[in-house]
Amino acid sequence: MVAMTATVIACGLTAAPAAGQGPSDESFPPYTAPRTADGQPDLSGIWQSFTTANWDILAHGVQPGPAAELVGAWGAGRAGLSIVEGNVLPYQPWAEAKRQENYENRTVVNVTNDPSRFDTGDPELQCYRAGVPRANYMPFPLQIFQTPEQILIVYEYKGAYRAIDMTSDRPALDESWMGWSNGHWEDQTLVVDVTGFNEHAWFDRAGNFHSDALHVVERWTPVSPYHLRYEATIEDSNVFTRPWTMSFMLYRHVEENAQLIEFNCIPFVEPLMYKPLGFYGDQEPDEIGGE
Repeated sequence: MVAMTATVIACGLTAAPAAGQGPSDESFPPYTAPRTADGQPDLSGIWQSFTTANWDILAHGVQPGPAAELVGAWGAGRAGLSIVEGNVLPYQPWAEAKRQENYENRTVVNVTNDPSRFDTGDPELQCYRAGVPRANYMPFPLQIFQTPEQILIVYEYKGAYRAIDMTSDRPALDESWMGWSNGHWEDQTLVVDVTGFNEHAWFDRAGNFHSDALHVVERWTPVSPYHLRYEATIEDSNVFTRPWTMSFMLYRHVEENAQLIEFNCIPFVEPLMYKPLGFYGDQEPDEIGGE
């Protein structure tokens, strides 16, 4: 029985779906989303992905978490299917080596005030913002608010948010974790063009990464009252040899009291980052950073 189970799991991970994780649009009967006062599809509500892509956007087996000898199964990661079309990331050769280096150093934190602090460690481990598209498949809900001029997406993780400009095609003002978003409607699909990223965010805990040349085109399509199909086309000529696509389903929270609940991860990160510098332990609070 054990051998049979292992074989089934292995086969399931190998046979990654061609267009991402979750049911296809053809799984649903024709659907017309309700409209806002200005006649556009109403996507407002609380939504969440239930993929395992935050561990690895490619197909992956079950895996222990960091410090498994201390936390046992608590930190273990589930096996999961790929959300990437074809289950292949078209890295340039140097970038594939960098991805492996990222994975090997994913729990290494470099505490410094210069840019080298981003050289190692998954940004999630250090409570940085997740970036796009990662924020959409982290194991936290998001909430969408709509006006004719702007669509606001608020994320439970660290209270991050994105304001999608629906009235113009303005360029990014500066580099940032979440990028700069301009949107428009194509029938029922919200299409969002995202640029202006910094080079520090990762796609997952497996070390998959991008540069500051990242360009993401998102497509948010309602396929039922309770399902949003998400698709993102990724371009980054500094890292990849061609564009590639990911897709998955977002599910509406329908609980009567559904709401985002603050997840402020900074207090959990401070001991990890600053205890090695002597800022925690037996010191009094007024001694930290004082003379």
